[in-house]
Amino acid sequence: MVTLFQALFSGLALGGIYALVALGFSITHSTTKTLNFGQGEFLVAACFLAATVLLLLAGKPHTGNLQPADVSFARYLLAMVVVIALMAAFGVLLYGAAVRPFAGGGMGWVMSTIGFGIIVQNAALAVWSPAPMAMPSPLGDEVLRFGGAGVRPQEILVLVITAVVVFGQDWLLHRTRVGRAMRAVAANRNAAALMGINVGAIVLLAFAMASGLAGLAGVLIVPITTASIFMGLTLSLKAFSAAILGGLNNPRGCIVGGLVLGCFEALVGLWRAELREISIFVLIILALMFKPEGLFGRKSFEKV
Repeated sequence: MVTLFQALFSGLALGGIYALVALGFSITHSTTKTLNFGQGEFLVAACFLAATVLLLLAGKPHTGNLQPADVSFARYLLAMVVVIALMAAFGVLLYGAAVRPFAGGGMGWVMSTIGFGIIVQNAALAVWSPAPMAMPSPLGDEVLRFGGAGVRPQEILVLVITAVVVFGQDWLLHRTRVGRAMRAVAANRNAAALMGINVGAIVLLAFAMASGLAGLAGVLIVPITTASIFMGLTLSLKAFSAAILGGLNNPRGCIVGGLVLGCFEALVGLWRAELREISIFVLIILALMFKPEGLFGRKSFEKV
């Protein structure tokens, strides 16, 4: 049972990362019916940008090894804010350069966003080199014990921030004028425009939010796992799978899908580590076969 709890705790932390990125997929899909398939590369860039900010705050060159003394909690929060802002700006740039020219005219945005992600990946490769990078946790590496299972403080931080994002996003969508405008654009862009809503501004906000969430996920995951320039594709595919599992058109479903997928991956890894990747995509194939709209998704109907 201790081993089982250990796997579940780790799976929930990993699932929180999937959930944040999956929520970004849901936001852009709801407002524009498009997706940023370079989202994983945005997450990776955020990992290395956070390390650079922390190194600069410690008075060191932008590349190098971080020491525990370099990563205080205050500096970590500052790096998080800076990275989220930078990635949100990248999201606006992505929409203007890679999505807007192709939206409504076929599937050109798919290759365009993939290409934009490859540009980000190679830019990161040129700046930071292909060497993996580790970051100490601002909360330390002391293991906390719950029921005999060990949990690192960074994993708890991931779950806490994921919960804050979930409730914050829910409040934004249902309690603010901006949120109501976003839901109106998601329901019918033309009708929203006729009601005086600035659809263009809402779409830009959606892409900024989605990319900012990828940046947040990158800052949270880097103290848990060694960051690599080439891990973006795998993470984005898993996050997209979480969105499909929970329901791409349901933000709450995406969160649940991410947590379920993280726990499922951890439990399979507990049994057979080499089957972790295979099992995820087998699960998604089964979900698409029997419930293609996702666990919490809604079937779409077209009136003719």
